[in-house]
Amino acid sequence: MLNLGNLTPADKKIVGKRKGRGPGSGNGKTGGRGHKGQGQRSGGGVRPGFEGGQMPLQRRQPKRGFNNYKFATVYATINISDLQSFEKDAVVDTAALQSIGLVKKTFDGIKLLGNGEINVPLTVKVSACSESAKAKIEAAGGKIEVI
Repeated sequence: MLNLGNLTPADKKIVGKRKGRGPGSGNGKTGGRGHKGQGQRSGGGVRPGFEGGQMPLQRRQPKRGFNNYKFATVYATINISDLQSFEKDAVVDTAALQSIGLVKKTFDGIKLLGNGEINVPLTVKVSACSESAKAKIEAAGGKIEVI
């Protein structure tokens, strides 16, 4: 029940400053924005972090964290279809692949991928091999040696 004894004052209503309403208001004419420059206009101002063309703080800081780029294993890749030029029961290794020009740089090794078909039995010595390539080589009567 509302009585004079239990009345509480209403919360204060804060009214915003009225900008540009004459010199008597203290914020007339330029409305607190100053004269000329980017900040005077309605959409004016600079984006957060902009330091007037100086290299911003977040770009001046040293880079941190780990990147695997330097340590990743990189393979030279060849496909099953590239091995068709070898004779029956030939041993295919790094030297043989470089001699016929299939591989120029070996990087951290050679990886055999399963794209294509083969019907010649070969002994293939590579650093890594996909499951499909292994299945195709063995189906043709050859064998894979991962070195």
